[in-house]
Amino acid sequence: MASLELARKRLRRFAEDEAAGVSPLYDLLARKAAEDDEVAALLTPAPDEFAMGTLFFAAAQRLVQAEPWIELANYYLTMGGSYGPDDRVWPLFREFLLERAEKMCELVATRTTQTNEVRRAATLFPAVALVAKEARGPVGLLEVGTSGGLLLGLDRYGFRYQNGEGEQVNAGPVKTPLVLTCDVTGRPLPRLPKKLTVAARVGLDRRPIDLGDEDELAWLEACVWADQPERSRRLRVAAEMQRKDPPTLIAGDAVDTLAEAAARVPADVPLVVINSNALVYLPEPRRQEYVAALAALAGSRPLWWVSQEHYLVAMTYLVPGRTEFEDSVRDVRGVLAIVRWESGRPDVRLLGRTGAHGQTLTWF
Repeated sequence: MASLELARKRLRRFAEDEAAGVSPLYDLLARKAAEDDEVAALLTPAPDEFAMGTLFFAAAQRLVQAEPWIELANYYLTMGGSYGPDDRVWPLFREFLLERAEKMCELVATRTTQTNEVRRAATLFPAVALVAKEARGPVGLLEVGTSGGLLLGLDRYGFRYQNGEGEQVNAGPVKTPLVLTCDVTGRPLPRLPKKLTVAARVGLDRRPIDLGDEDELAWLEACVWADQPERSRRLRVAAEMQRKDPPTLIAGDAVDTLAEAAARVPADVPLVVINSNALVYLPEPRRQEYVAALAALAGSRPLWWVSQEHYLVAMTYLVPGRTEFEDSVRDVRGVLAIVRWESGRPDVRLLGRTGAHGQTLTWF
């Protein structure tokens, strides 16, 4: 269980580093919760590595989903509310949670954050497209920390990349129910394909989400921030697309089950392992073991690792000392990279910086 001190620290950090300037509702509520021992204590049943502000607010929203008629629901735009944060919302939020403390504690103790933000596919796509070009044929995707597996459908989404001058680069299929936009800075993107052929899709997660189960889908929706309804809409569209041809989802550990999951991708298909904002939930020694497991797997078959993680939880183990990546600019969380091992040695390409939810890409 997390300590009260850790819970308060995580809520305060969530407000300052993630919600500020992005989510006015969660910014206000997280700052208030961090200073309120009774409310912050509701996060303490979670294990240390999962006791995050994102889990706290996902559990809270799941409870609001169960009672959509209450006044507090008016502040949840993802549920059709229309109120902005005001003097009423904190007292309502506090009272609501404390009256349901037992249910709240059960959720944070048994659930993990599974923000299956489909827009992250927009920042992953250029990297996977580069790998497919090098592989010269279809690729097999294995996503570690897959949640509901929505990123495994990145070949089915359309993408619109736009820069500050209004210029656009379009990629992916033309006829698709879902087009994802991304603001691009830095160098121009390479030429991106209209078609990316994926021969196999496998997802590995501690607790994969069955998108055909409405209760499980509701949890994914609860992980979407309550004042960002467009993210919720994208989630629903992508989930509906996936139901027509779902990937193979495997329950297991990122390290111990990695080889088993990789075996589900035919050996004659180049393997592309992807992870996005997932390794932060692994303890530090386990992250190193994950990188070592990838290196070992690369010794037995062609493998590319496409990583979209904070520098300090991924690339630091392969290219240490890059201090320019250690402190994130607000809302810029990831370093996008491709890694391939040659004779046991990693060849690392740092491609860009990515926004926390796939909304921005600075291309190197």
